[in-house]
Amino acid sequence: MIKHTQRSAPLKMVSACMAGVQCRYDGRSKVVPLLKDMVGRGDAIALCPERLAGLSTPRRPAEIIGGDGYAVLDGKARVYDDLGQDLTGAFIVAAYKTLHILQAAGICEVVLKEGSPSCGCGEIYDGTFSGTKKTGVGVTTALLLRSGIRVHSEKLLQGDIQTEPLLSGI
Repeated sequence: MIKHTQRSAPLKMVSACMAGVQCRYDGRSKVVPLLKDMVGRGDAIALCPERLAGLSTPRRPAEIIGGDGYAVLDGKARVYDDLGQDLTGAFIVAAYKTLHILQAAGICEVVLKEGSPSCGCGEIYDGTFSGTKKTGVGVTTALLLRSGIRVHSEKLLQGDIQTEPLLSGI
C-alpha cells in the first residue's frame, strides 16, 4: 500500500535572491544554502518584492532618500534609482503585493536580504549611492512589520531560523 501524505503550507518566506533566483538589481543572486534548501523542500516560498511590482532584472540600483521604509510608507521619504527616477510607487506596490501573498498563504515569518530598499531589515543604503549603509528597514520590511509579520535578517540566522525575530512591528 502506498501512503500519501499531504504537505502543509510553507511556514516561511525568503527573499528570492537568497534562494538562488537571479532577481537582484544587478541580475545576480545572493544564495544562502540553508534558505535555498528550505525552499527546495517546500518549507518556505521565495519571493522578490521588486519583481512582484514589475521591476526588471537587471535594473538600476535604488536607494531610499530621506528616511527608511517606514518614512516611505508615511509619505516622508522616497525611493530613487541612481539616475534620479522616482520608484516610490513601485516599491509600495511591491510591499503590498508581498503582504497579500503572505496573508493568503498564512505565512507569518520571513527571512529577508539585508541592505535592500525593499527587504533591508536592519541596514539599508543611505541614499547617497556611495555604498554607505545606515540603520533602517526597507519598504516591504516596514509594511510586514506593521502587519505583524516576524522578520529575520539572513545575517542572524547562524543555521537556526527559530531564533527570536530581528525586529518587531512599529
